[in-house]
Amino acid sequence: MAALALLVVGAMALVDAISGEPEQKGPVTSGAPSGGGGGGGGDPSPTNNATSPQSAVPLVIRVIGQPTTVVVRVADAEGKVLTNSQLSNGDILQYDEAPLQVVATNGGSLQVTIYGEVQPRKPNGQRGQWFVGDRS
Repeated sequence: MAALALLVVGAMALVDAISGEPEQKGPVTSGAPSGGGGGGGGDPSPTNNATSPQSAVPLVIRVIGQPTTVVVRVADAEGKVLTNSQLSNGDILQYDEAPLQVVATNGGSLQVTIYGEVQPRKPNGQRGQWFVGDRS
C-alpha cells in the first residue's frame, strides 16, 4: 500500500513539473495512466483545456473498459513513440498533432475520437488500430 501511495505522489509531482512548462506537443491526459511507461518524451499532462472544441483535436482516446496497452506514435519516417503504456478505465489521452498511428491490445476497451468523430468501436478482446491523418 505504501508503494502505491509513493507511486501516486511521484506521478503527481511529475505531472506538476510538466504542466508548469510552456505548451508542448504530445498527449494530454485526464486521470493517471497506470504503468507510467510513457514512450520517448511524450509524457502525458492533465487535461484542463475544456474550452477548445473537440472537433479541432486530432485524437482523443478514452478507456471505457478493461485496462489495455496503448501505443501512439507519430506516423512519419522517424515514428517517434508518444505513448506506450497500460491505461486504466477512465483514463483519457488527447493529442494535438497529426499524423498519428494508434494500436491497442484490446481495442474494445477504447472510445477513439478523431477530429470530433467517434470511431466505430472494435470488438472486445481484439487488437485495435487507428490512423489519424493530417487535416488540411
